[in-house]
Amino acid sequence: MPQQQQIAVIGGGVVGVCTAYFLAEAGHQVVVIERLGNVAEKASFGNAGVVAPGYVTPWAAPGMPKKLLSSLFKPDSPVLLKPTLDRALWRWVRMWLAECELDRYRINKARMQRVALYSRHILQQLRDHHQLDYEQTRGYLQLFRSERDLALAQPALAMLAEQGIAHQLLDAGQARVIEPALSTSTALAGGLHLPDDEAGNCPLFTKQMKAIAQAMGVEFHFGSTVSALEAQGGRITMHIDAREFSADAVVVAAGIDSARLLAPLGIRLPLYPVKGYSATAAIRNFDEAPHAALMDESYKVAITRMGSRVRIAGLAELGTVSTDLHEGAMRTLAKVGEDWFPDAANYNNASFWSGIRPMLPDGPPVLGATPVRNLYVNIGHGSAGWAMAAGCGMVLADIVSGRTPDIDMEGLTLARYARMP
Repeated sequence: MPQQQQIAVIGGGVVGVCTAYFLAEAGHQVVVIERLGNVAEKASFGNAGVVAPGYVTPWAAPGMPKKLLSSLFKPDSPVLLKPTLDRALWRWVRMWLAECELDRYRINKARMQRVALYSRHILQQLRDHHQLDYEQTRGYLQLFRSERDLALAQPALAMLAEQGIAHQLLDAGQARVIEPALSTSTALAGGLHLPDDEAGNCPLFTKQMKAIAQAMGVEFHFGSTVSALEAQGGRITMHIDAREFSADAVVVAAGIDSARLLAPLGIRLPLYPVKGYSATAAIRNFDEAPHAALMDESYKVAITRMGSRVRIAGLAELGTVSTDLHEGAMRTLAKVGEDWFPDAANYNNASFWSGIRPMLPDGPPVLGATPVRNLYVNIGHGSAGWAMAAGCGMVLADIVSGRTPDIDMEGLTLARYARMP
């Protein structure tokens, strides 16, 4: 039995809450510090809800720079770039471009899939043990509008086969058997079905896990902003709203705010804010709605069934930290919904949302210990935070407790960025 510690987790998103749960399960006294009024109110709130290890993939992929550049100035582009002189952005872009080579893509995707496959297993254990219902669905269908999209998917398809991940490449007719309501008016070159992947309501899950963690003794402090961290005598001191609190150990799981807390301690990571969007609409015709989750590969937009609602989520906006809604992004989300399931919902009346995702240029998260004694990180999951949260929470609890994680940590620690100035 590891020695009980007083541990603070900074961040109340799905990653932070899962981390707190597993630390408490390991026997520690845990407190979660969150600057907003409840869990899952930022990046975890409006995400696509997809838990798809078979699909999870780095942004940096062969052919992606050309694809993005060709669509950047289109009104319905999957990527929005706000003109900026921000040096951090252009440095991040340079690093991202270097990761688009095939060999780097294969390394990064394998690392991400290693985490996501483990995380799906842990999530399923949680669901079975606690009898959770968070509007989950089974199966994930990628849609390719053109032969070009199919060609760009070939490196990912090759890795699915190599790793023995269940998948089936489909023609248009076979894809429509899986999702009968798919519109026949929209061009469809083919599909890829991942039967073991799934989707679910991330904030609903997170609130359920919060309640379970509280019953285990975890304390949640909302409306509390950590302004700085300080290492003092083997303990970590947190500066919170002009007060100081210390803990035996601290886990930083604060999304994009993590970089601000870590930099003064000499821990620098190329963590950049990338804004994502979603639209959630009530289903008006259930016969014309999706059964499960899908991904439009042309627009990099997911369509997810969440009970009596459908969510359309994706896109990426760089160069801003504002969560203001971009008119073009909202139009693109509505267009994707109308293209595939035109009679399922009134997408123009959807609830639109945007949130900041903490993106690293290569894709995999950074987990575990830091050079500062008793300070740990669980950050950099990008758009795959929900898909990786349960597994990463377990990994952090293992490391903090002095146990060996169940997965290989190669390429998932701060050592990956050891040479970064």
